[in-house]
Amino acid sequence: METLIELSKKMPKTELHLHIEGTFEPEQMFAIAQRNQVELKYSTVDALKAAYQFTNLQDFLDLYYQGMSVLLHEADFYDLTMAYLEKVHSENVVHVEIFFDPQGHLSRGVSFDVQIKGIYDALQDAEKKWGMTSKLIMSFLRHLSEESAFETLELAKPHLKWIDGIGLDSSEVGHPPEKFLRVFEECKNLGLKITAHAGEEGPPDYVWQAIDQIGVDRIDHGNRALEDDKLIEAIKQRGLTLTVCPLSNLKLCVVNDMKDHPIKNMLALGLNATVNSDDPAYFGGYMNDNYLSLIANTGISKEELFQLAKNGIIGSWMEDHHKEQHLKELNALFA
Repeated sequence: METLIELSKKMPKTELHLHIEGTFEPEQMFAIAQRNQVELKYSTVDALKAAYQFTNLQDFLDLYYQGMSVLLHEADFYDLTMAYLEKVHSENVVHVEIFFDPQGHLSRGVSFDVQIKGIYDALQDAEKKWGMTSKLIMSFLRHLSEESAFETLELAKPHLKWIDGIGLDSSEVGHPPEKFLRVFEECKNLGLKITAHAGEEGPPDYVWQAIDQIGVDRIDHGNRALEDDKLIEAIKQRGLTLTVCPLSNLKLCVVNDMKDHPIKNMLALGLNATVNSDDPAYFGGYMNDNYLSLIANTGISKEELFQLAKNGIIGSWMEDHHKEQHLKELNALFA
């Protein structure tokens, strides 16, 4: 009989919560910085690696935005995206839904066209090479204004055929989803899917806003929804998927110990929890690492492992025939 670890590595996986800028490994960041003659605060790769140790969301975000500063050309966005895709392809990830943060690049004078073309071309090449399917999610930075989000949406409009959904990320506390109510209404009118980070650091009320006011199709994180029984029922009734990020939660002290991670409880409550890596270069691991940590620390069962993978396929925005194919593979592996 195969061990849970072997099954977790072999099973077809989806990644639904991944910030492409958060896949920037120190070696690649350093190489692209040199290529573009951008000076980092760190003189060596080792010094940069040491900076990847942080204790809260803001310290991480400061480093994250500094890493962005080396991305200037289409080739940089392509190389960053392709490095991630090659990594997760080796881990049997069959479908990815990735976020990118255009405002973080626009503010540096990098055009929307340059960003999206580099990312999109890599996604297309991964499908040609390996059959890996993908969806692209443009995220608004919630610490910026709704007016800035509207301006970004205007820039995105010529490229809507490449954009599948809209997200909301960055510093959560003090920036509730309702701040972006009108811009999300316009996104929906354009036929785009909607998701939002809610209930990571922010209170359960932010999750309520996301589902009741914004009307999201999915919830990113959602950990703190467990504090409100009515909210749990509302999420279940709407059939919403939670894109949970175990190693991210540990690194950012959303949980103090992986043994205390709520993902087993989410499944027991009937919530559609999934496993994702969030910002894997910064948070200690890609998809297999997240599953490995759950197996080692939380005592998840074979049935729970299967359910997490199944939730990831069903909760994705991929086409139905792809879902059916991957569910068939998953069922055969666990039979």
